[in-house]
Amino acid sequence: MSSGVSKTQILSMYKLLMRESQKFANYNFRSYALRRVRDAFKENKSLSEPKAIKKEFEYAKENLNIIRRQAAIGDMYRTEKLVIENLNQ
Repeated sequence: MSSGVSKTQILSMYKLLMRESQKFANYNFRSYALRRVRDAFKENKSLSEPKAIKKEFEYAKENLNIIRRQAAIGDMYRTEKLVIENLNQ
């Protein structure tokens, strides 16, 4: 891969995004973030052009920072758990 982004880095970014998405306190935000990360990586798994790969990797980095900020803000304003969350435990 001549894009400067290795498969290992991409896999690491995927794992980071999934791990950070799990930190959302709100069930709806958490499930949305997890679904979006999964869908985005599935959608872009067939990319082969180095510039496109690099662009998507940079976009993932930006989104990782956004997820981290939003999860921190969500922790500040916690609400009661939803009924569905209590069933999952």
